[in-house]
Amino acid sequence: MIHVQGVCKTYGRQTVLKGVDWHVQRGEFWGIIGPNGSGKTTLLNLLSGVERPEAGDISLVGKSLPSYGRKALSRKLAVLQQDGLPPMAFPVRQVLEMGRFPFQNWRGQETGDGAAALLDEIVNRLDLQGLENKPLHVLSGGQRQRVALGKVMAQQPEVVLLDEPTTYLDIHYQMQFMELISSWQQAEQLTVIAVMHDLNLAALYCDKLLALREGKVVARGKPSEIIAPEIVKSLFEVDSYAVMHPDRQVPQLLLRNEHGI
Repeated sequence: MIHVQGVCKTYGRQTVLKGVDWHVQRGEFWGIIGPNGSGKTTLLNLLSGVERPEAGDISLVGKSLPSYGRKALSRKLAVLQQDGLPPMAFPVRQVLEMGRFPFQNWRGQETGDGAAALLDEIVNRLDLQGLENKPLHVLSGGQRQRVALGKVMAQQPEVVLLDEPTTYLDIHYQMQFMELISSWQQAEQLTVIAVMHDLNLAALYCDKLLALREGKVVARGKPSEIIAPEIVKSLFEVDSYAVMHPDRQVPQLLLRNEHGI
């Protein structure tokens, strides 16, 4: 689905990504983890086509990423940033309709009558009933993030890129959001790639993890292989314990203090 080969990215004199090789299969849910400044968001920007590497190549479904036009790429791939949507005055329904841009002509019109039914389905799936006519700026952070997800869902992509999607959400909305992403991914066989700071959430919801440090891939594999004290130590320079989640049977981290207590 996605091939990343020998990718390097430099800003001025600073090399942010150094020869990254990576292969993502269709339908996989990958989490990208690593300390601040390791190149996680830069890699996501390259995958989205917003930026281009100085060296190496990224291909999507067998075609080099730069060969896609704007609308053609938007039909394949969608991006949700960590702050979702700004608190603007557009009503919720209109924001969802913006996700149909890849399928509209130059006058903003879409042929066929399936869009309205699709948006109704999204409203029901994301529990946005009663909010459709409300301006975005009166919604809570969790509600705005659901609308942002709805806009991405309206795009009907094959690949979804998420940049720290739960950063500004409390625990309840973090779990709610990740459950929505997971159920959508499984229902549509989407390929999802998410930059994650919370390693426990990453272990709960991601099939595989890619660990970066100083622009290089230091580990990749299933959460059971990556969420391990020695790897966490090498990435973040912290000591930890890994315990199995009693329901999901995936590792969860417990941090140790400097005295090992």
